[in-house]
Amino acid sequence: MFLPISIEDLTNRNIKKLDFICITGDAYVDHPAFGNAIISRLIESLGFSVGVISQPANSADIAALGQPKYAFMVTSGNIDSMVAHYTAALKKRSDDAYTAGGKAGSRPDRAVIVYSNYCKTVYPDTPVILGGLEASLRRFAHYDYWDDKVRPSILIDSKADLLVYGMGEHQTAEIVTRLSKGENIKNLTDIRGTAFLTTPQNTPYGCAECPSFTAVTDDKKMYAKAVKIQYDYQDEIYGKGIIQRHNDKMLVQNPPALSLTSDELDRIYALPFERTYHPVYEKDGGVDAIKEVEFSITHNRGCFGNCNFCSITLHQGRKITARSEESILNEAKLLTENKNFKGYIHDVGGPTANFRQPSCEKQLKAGLCKGKKCLAPHPCEALIADHTEYLHILRKLREIPGIKKVFIRSGIRYDYLLEDKNDDFFRELVKFHVSGQLKVAPEHCSAAVLDKMGKPHIESYIKFSEKFFRLTGAAHKEQYLVPYLMSSHPGSTLADALELALFLKKRGLRPEQVQDFYPTPGTISTTMFYTGLDPYTNEPVYIPKSAEEKAMQRAMLQYFKPQNQALVIKALIKLRRTDLIGNTPECLVKPDAEFIKIRNQRKAENAQKRGKQWQQEKHRTNNRRELQNRPKNR
Repeated sequence: MFLPISIEDLTNRNIKKLDFICITGDAYVDHPAFGNAIISRLIESLGFSVGVISQPANSADIAALGQPKYAFMVTSGNIDSMVAHYTAALKKRSDDAYTAGGKAGSRPDRAVIVYSNYCKTVYPDTPVILGGLEASLRRFAHYDYWDDKVRPSILIDSKADLLVYGMGEHQTAEIVTRLSKGENIKNLTDIRGTAFLTTPQNTPYGCAECPSFTAVTDDKKMYAKAVKIQYDYQDEIYGKGIIQRHNDKMLVQNPPALSLTSDELDRIYALPFERTYHPVYEKDGGVDAIKEVEFSITHNRGCFGNCNFCSITLHQGRKITARSEESILNEAKLLTENKNFKGYIHDVGGPTANFRQPSCEKQLKAGLCKGKKCLAPHPCEALIADHTEYLHILRKLREIPGIKKVFIRSGIRYDYLLEDKNDDFFRELVKFHVSGQLKVAPEHCSAAVLDKMGKPHIESYIKFSEKFFRLTGAAHKEQYLVPYLMSSHPGSTLADALELALFLKKRGLRPEQVQDFYPTPGTISTTMFYTGLDPYTNEPVYIPKSAEEKAMQRAMLQYFKPQNQALVIKALIKLRRTDLIGNTPECLVKPDAEFIKIRNQRKAENAQKRGKQWQQEKHRTNNRRELQNRPKNR
């Protein structure tokens, strides 16, 4: 049974007043791949009544279920509302997979701020608690790509009482329990994984202090410094509280929440989800976002890959936690009972599919190394790469009656896979778990760019791809790699884009999709984009910002597309690499009419110039001869 979404639902269940109301920017989908579903079901499991308001259009919609007894829980949904609405080129998107019928614009820009203010307008005395990705990544003063300026903590503009960052289960359980016991929301200042505003006089001791909102707005070096501090203490073992002054208020972020244990994760995924969208959306054609996850299983959380452009470090964290084998197998059996199940599990993954254990033993007691990466630019010597448990689970899944195929579609870290001395997982991955194409993310080939991304160097991808195709051939299969590539990342010059284009051509790769770097709040890469500095070295970083250069970099990676011909030619002329414009196999692109016209014009100009030079030289030669032939005066 879905949670209540209307007064009629409340009447049918004899609920006079809800304890909590969850507000989301997504359509209401009761599936564990949706954060709102997990949090609302968790609250219900603790003995509270909870309702859901999806995509409220105005403050009146907030009153649809009446005033909650304890609090509103507000999220923009699974996706940041600004990313949902705008492309990396700041153009409006035409669709939204998280809305019924794929209709764009059903949530407002900056949904968390808007929804929170709706709540405060209608029920000013009811606590508002923010959560989810949009709130989590905006808990500090942050550069906002869409406004092209630094905005304050989202707590300032939202007027909310408390912010939950990260995945939120531990925090939510403690918050709802303490509120139900009569504690005032203003006194919930000691919960790990939360942030709040207070007066400077009430600032707790022992916190790391970031440069203030004013300082990071006025000075980009201070902004870079603040972000480094925020990242350095996002570890559940050695992490500490972080403070940042916002004029007459002090933002306080408590240390990160402890990761859920396997038992706790198992209990979360065993909650009574309906595992689909609410029937009210049938008339609109359903909610497309369910399609990729309806028959997928999440087996882990966290990612020690720690790429600079990814928000997982600041949200889920780097520590890996995983569900038990029994929990995963039980969910798979549940999928086989679904009338729409065709026998194919689309994915058994997570942020990184092939992570199921800590990257090393040290981190269990000391935490993950501050300012370092486990895999980039090269794997750490302490890394433990082992796919034994993951492989065992996949084998068990394949044996379940009713399951025909088990695929892995979420990304795998091929550099981690290569470190495993046992090839059993690699062989079975190729033989059983690739649905024709395997998605991997080399992102680039330039070592300088990859270093700014926090990714391994391209030699790792080359080694992996060669082994993948060797094993694919041995399995007598026709399968392909789909490499994810990114253009215009901080540090990427036009020359780097050309290097990548030549790499792709040499290896016969023709990517159908290329992602422009998208400066989303909170990431290291976004800090580079805004400040032009690497926050860990303070060294300058080249930033491709003009629309023209971004377009040229993107076009270079898809040089083979006819619509990109003019841009590629323009880029090659700028790079003085017109030798790559022509009809020979070595060339990237054929000349277009404009290039031929310009080339012929330049040839004519050069010929004319050479002719003039020849005439001038001939004239000088004749003059010299005339002087030489004149009789000398005696």
